[in-house]
Amino acid sequence: MVNVGQYNTLRVVKAVDFGMYLDGGVGEEILLPKRFVPEGLNPDDEITVFVYHDNDGRLIATTQQPFAVVGEIAMMEVTDVNASGAFLKWGIMKDVFVPIALQEKRMRPGDRRLVRLFIDERTGRVTATEKIDKYLSNYELTVKEHDPVDLVVYQKTDIGYKVIVNSRHMGVIHTNEMFREPEIGEKLKGFVKHVRPDHKLDISPGSKGYAKVQDEEGKIMKLLKDNNGYLPYNDKSSPEDIYSFFGMSKKTFKMTMGAMFKKKLITFTQTGTKLEE
Repeated sequence: MVNVGQYNTLRVVKAVDFGMYLDGGVGEEILLPKRFVPEGLNPDDEITVFVYHDNDGRLIATTQQPFAVVGEIAMMEVTDVNASGAFLKWGIMKDVFVPIALQEKRMRPGDRRLVRLFIDERTGRVTATEKIDKYLSNYELTVKEHDPVDLVVYQKTDIGYKVIVNSRHMGVIHTNEMFREPEIGEKLKGFVKHVRPDHKLDISPGSKGYAKVQDEEGKIMKLLKDNNGYLPYNDKSSPEDIYSFFGMSKKTFKMTMGAMFKKKLITFTQTGTKLEE
């Protein structure tokens, strides 16, 4: 069975003038319009596509990537409204619908709202809702300490930022973990720093430990090469300057630079850092 509102890997059944039909199972064929057919795709090949309903209720496949799939939470822009609800820009040829009853307050064109996508039981179509709290629970956690997680910034608080974890749980990034002010709805990568006895989650942005250093090492190497092998930053630079240029904390910067120095990739000067030849 095809999962509507999700990515599916499907077999090409046949080619037609206006695209290709894919095997949707149980005798159903799903059109991949010609504009989305990659060069060299042939019958019996398999392709990964996103599947949704068009305005006539037919299943359509696309190689475009939507801003969110069913079960995910994302910030989306309102494109149009009518007496029944609003339409949000989805990142594909079709907008996604939000009924009035599922809006926190009436939407207007140009608004940006945080919504969750789900399958409407009555229509079978992908629908959006602003009422996302009921989908979030820390009662039964699916993550543990040190796990990498996908985050959506949900709300600013006195202690930091509430974040939605893997579209299922709620966590907190404390102020001392952030070196810039994220936007509500912004997507981040992070890891579970601590699971409290009451199942509350403390989250840190970025990667954990050595993996984080490896990620940042690649970033610094690219910046060095893009700037003729020299950057006017070293361990004496201020945390604010480091975050402004590199997008990382001074602690991570020093850890990464130390690892690069041990590998003899860089040398330090009085005014900055130089790429070793």
